[in-house]
Amino acid sequence: MSCKLVVTALALFLIYAAVSEGMSLARMGNELRCQCIGTHSKFIPPRNIRDVKLTPSGPHCQNVEIIATLKDGREVCLEPTALWVKIIIKAILDKAEENGEVKR
Repeated sequence: MSCKLVVTALALFLIYAAVSEGMSLARMGNELRCQCIGTHSKFIPPRNIRDVKLTPSGPHCQNVEIIATLKDGREVCLEPTALWVKIIIKAILDKAEENGEVKR
């Protein structure tokens, strides 16, 4: 093999390795972080909430995150310790358990 061919092959390999590693790090950066910067504790009437997503704490974030999607499309991070949020989450989990969707 000529020296030029070896250098070219090595350069292409290093470029490929750098690009593929950068892509996986970028994807990992999106997944391993908290989604809620702040939380909302003021009462939101349940009739204004379309969906609720509960994310337990884990390696991605040390906080339990509760994200409510409102009927107007906005997403609001709810304060997990607020009494009204606890009541809504308990009702959702009870309903899911009745339907056989969740086992505690």
